[in-house]
Amino acid sequence: MENPTQNQIKEILEQSKRIAIVGLSNRPDRTSYQIGEALLRAGYEIIPVNPTIDEVFGIKAVSCVTEIQGSIDIVNVFRRSEHLVDVANKTVETDAKVFWAQLGLSSEEAYTIIKDAGKTAIMDRCIKVDHAILVK
Repeated sequence: MENPTQNQIKEILEQSKRIAIVGLSNRPDRTSYQIGEALLRAGYEIIPVNPTIDEVFGIKAVSCVTEIQGSIDIVNVFRRSEHLVDVANKTVETDAKVFWAQLGLSSEEAYTIIKDAGKTAIMDRCIKVDHAILVK
């Protein structure tokens, strides 16, 4: 697995507008909530993807990325590594350009699924940290 370069990640973050967050929690003590909140503050439109919640930040949640209406720029994943293949398979059914597995998460198989579909895969990186460092 090879992530895009810093410059490529910067370009992805600058050009993206809509981010589906798989596993977004509605609990403020959870990392996914804190990162979702930071992405909202940074100006991104987020779509919560979590079948166990109704909404977060006043935004209605969907159960699966395939239920999202309209285009998706990034699918940002907060599910354990063993779930990445399933999320990758669902992601290729959408028009999402980028599959982003958060810090500590990676899967060779999910990476291959995404790359074979002609999409960009980013694994084991924090979108919030990359945004803070790369996007001014």
